[in-house]
Amino acid sequence: MSDTIEKVQCLIIGSGPAGYTAAIYAARANMKPVLYQGTQPGGQLTTTNEVENFPGYPDGITGPEMMMELQKQAERFETDVRDGWVTRVDFTGDIHKVWVNETTEIHCDTVIISTGASAKYLGIESEQKYLKLGGGVSACAVCDGFFYRNQEVVIVGAGDSACEEAHYLSKLCKKVTMLVRRDEFRASKIMAARVKNTPNIEILFNTETDEVLGDGQVVTGVRVFNNQTKEKMDIPATGFFVAIGHKPNTDIFKDYLELDETGYIINVPGTAKTNIEGVFVSGDAADHVYRQAVTAAGTGCMAALDAERYLAAKHSEFEFTTPQY
Repeated sequence: MSDTIEKVQCLIIGSGPAGYTAAIYAARANMKPVLYQGTQPGGQLTTTNEVENFPGYPDGITGPEMMMELQKQAERFETDVRDGWVTRVDFTGDIHKVWVNETTEIHCDTVIISTGASAKYLGIESEQKYLKLGGGVSACAVCDGFFYRNQEVVIVGAGDSACEEAHYLSKLCKKVTMLVRRDEFRASKIMAARVKNTPNIEILFNTETDEVLGDGQVVTGVRVFNNQTKEKMDIPATGFFVAIGHKPNTDIFKDYLELDETGYIINVPGTAKTNIEGVFVSGDAADHVYRQAVTAAGTGCMAALDAERYLAAKHSEFEFTTPQY
């Protein structure tokens, strides 16, 4: 452990659209933010080849390029962007204590959590291969469905989110094959009925993924097996969507912050505030509904503004200087 303790006015934990947007607003408000990028600098968007639904990019942009631009914008206003990840916190007192890489102790007036949530995947080698190649594996139909217009795709999942994403894809794709591991949906009856009544969605119950097929660059199909009969078959497809849930990256906060049953941080409605004064949350660490880059950026703005107001109320010497644009 370090013998010296660093004092920070505003610490942002995590990068991505939420973290970088919070940094831009905090820096412009003279909060001198320090941002730790975490184990995946730039967040989940760095695994997305094409981003076409974020305002301001009429020709689209790759996820990594977009995150690099956001980082540069945050650094332009003198955000201190650092490598490393937060491994431990202590929010029991007025001073919020944070440890980075178990070696650096930081005392913070305010903390903005932007650690996001990680999509769950099946873990099959071929799935991970084409995910890394950006060649047809996705965990977000809203983000990537557009690229499969008039094509055939496969989606894995049985809950409400899977049904919602399958229905969304059905409006874009020629055919959607839905793989359900059990003999029934876990989704609500109304969501299950919606996909069952959609003509171009084929539902295969008791069916699991054996392998994602491809030509070495892009997905060309999915090999599945019936877990009752063990029979295998190949399904032609150019896209493979996984909708089996997300895990919020919030484990280190569970002893201090209120979390819901799945681990998402509970914020005060309409704000970025948590149950601990001076600690704020933005992005997918709290949002289990929308999970979009643009909504994450919006909550990053909210978190910075809430943090600024908190500092202004606590320290009269801190001038409230929120930029109007």
